[in-house]
Amino acid sequence: MIYFDQAATSYPKPPEVIQAVTDEMVNLGGNPGRGNYNRADSSLELVRKTRETCAEIFGCSDPKKVIFCQNATMALNMAVQGFPWQAGDRVITTSVEHNSLRRPLHYIAEKYGVELIHIPWLDNRKRFLEQVAQAIDGNTKMLAITHASNVTGAILPLRDLLAIGKDRNLTTLVDASQTAGHMPITMQDGIDLLAMPGHKGLLGPQGTGLLLVEGDVALKPLLYGGTGSHSTDMLQPETWPEKMESGTLNMPGIAGLYAALTLYKKRISENVPRETLLAKQLCTGLNGIPNVKLYGPKIDEERMPIIAFNIDHVPSQEVAMILDSHYQIAVRAGLHCNPDAHQTMGTLDQGVVRASLGYANTKQEVEIFVKAVAEIAAAYENLQ
Repeated sequence: MIYFDQAATSYPKPPEVIQAVTDEMVNLGGNPGRGNYNRADSSLELVRKTRETCAEIFGCSDPKKVIFCQNATMALNMAVQGFPWQAGDRVITTSVEHNSLRRPLHYIAEKYGVELIHIPWLDNRKRFLEQVAQAIDGNTKMLAITHASNVTGAILPLRDLLAIGKDRNLTTLVDASQTAGHMPITMQDGIDLLAMPGHKGLLGPQGTGLLLVEGDVALKPLLYGGTGSHSTDMLQPETWPEKMESGTLNMPGIAGLYAALTLYKKRISENVPRETLLAKQLCTGLNGIPNVKLYGPKIDEERMPIIAFNIDHVPSQEVAMILDSHYQIAVRAGLHCNPDAHQTMGTLDQGVVRASLGYANTKQEVEIFVKAVAEIAAAYENLQ
């Protein structure tokens, strides 16, 4: 099988990650902070090392504010629902947000009377930044943005957005679901809240995610429960990370995540990730096929290793089914949990076929994929 759905979750996982998960379950198995025995202490040490490594990589000044979650969706909900909202507050967001951020924002809009302003992203950087700046008023409290589109791979001008947010004294929430593990990110550029999955570009296990908090952002917990400390208190502790983490942590997942973060530190020095080169090869190949339309950045523009396309008048889901059943190629098709992006692109009815690449994909796989799409497009052309 050729796996071109890396934007959903990375596959295959590195052997070091798999081994770390297995070792934790076989040789460790303690519950951190819940016992004074050797294995519990060793588990606590693994948690500490993982927090510190993550803080180092992403520029979070306090490792205790690296919060473990089950995925980026939970991290975004913790950031959005935990913020101290009041009626009349305004949030600036974009037209390319995944439902993992879009839905929590609409929830707090209904619950607290928060106003949401969606700025359209139409691949026009200058106009986009102008519209963001113009939308900010005295009631604006947060800039909540994705770093890159999960549909087209378009990279938003994050540093410019963060500069605007800092200048206007806004809290900045960044969804790094598609960029963490693919490109450098530091909270020191002005990020207050950074959410990411562990299982996509970072190559960690599924069921892992992170919320990083910089500075004194006042968040309320999303969950309340046992923390292994302050056990006589009726209320959730105010200390970090206990304030935001209740219940037993996903220790096999954290072990795999630590291994993945350690591997990523070695990859950071690469000038151009190999999947970026493969994405350009794939864009070039698809662009030469009659009746195939590409969406998002131009071939020579920087993008994530995500390519969205359609074959004229052919449902995207049908193309994906043919790729799977006849060519053993896995892609994703449809709306990708991002209806606003498709509304903006005009693909709400057809959706798009999304091919997304990772560290394990090869040039040969790209060549096979391009040939398969060409054959499918030709077959439908002959039917007309």
